[in-house]
Amino acid sequence: MSRILGVVLAGAVVALLLGWVVVRYVSRPSAPVSPGAQATPAAQEPGRRIGVSLYFVSEDGMRLVAVEREVAYAPTPIEQARIILAEQLGPAPEPYAQAIPPGTTLRAVFVTDAGDAYVDLSKEVTTAHPGGSLDEAFSVYVLVNALTVNLPAISRVQILVEGREVDTLAGHIDVRQPLRKDLRWLEAPPVPAPTSPPSPAPQPSAAPVR
Repeated sequence: MSRILGVVLAGAVVALLLGWVVVRYVSRPSAPVSPGAQATPAAQEPGRRIGVSLYFVSEDGMRLVAVEREVAYAPTPIEQARIILAEQLGPAPEPYAQAIPPGTTLRAVFVTDAGDAYVDLSKEVTTAHPGGSLDEAFSVYVLVNALTVNLPAISRVQILVEGREVDTLAGHIDVRQPLRKDLRWLEAPPVPAPTSPPSPAPQPSAAPVR
């Protein structure tokens, strides 16, 4: 009889514990979830800015020039890439020219864990391109360099057009795969003029002997 009573009491204790767990954890109201809700992009830190290098075409049209500019800081590489690309596609500062065809807009940008960035541009990057191998190289590498130079998390960049891979932008530069930075067209920083050695001080002439 005592054994049966002990089993009954043990069962009652277990039931009370289970009930407490249900009330404490299971029956708590959950936060409402909107259908189709997506994670919001990481917020920029108010007032924080960083310096970046952007690239534009020199006055003579033969080189690229690096222009230092401050842009808003973002805590993730993909958000920072969007900010840098928006600046790179904007108007060129005087007296330089924009290497990207007019009307080109950024549709999307993706960054993989391997460090490859995919930059999806509107069709104007091809339909409004003036052509020429040098101009096409400038168009490609201002984008590639703007991301790879300023963001250590990005090592290569592939350009897409309207969400699709393309062979070239204007018939010369192969963009079917991600490209690494290439600074061969970048204007070299000015070299300080060599300083001439100081002229020797004139020596006093010997007095004539009489």
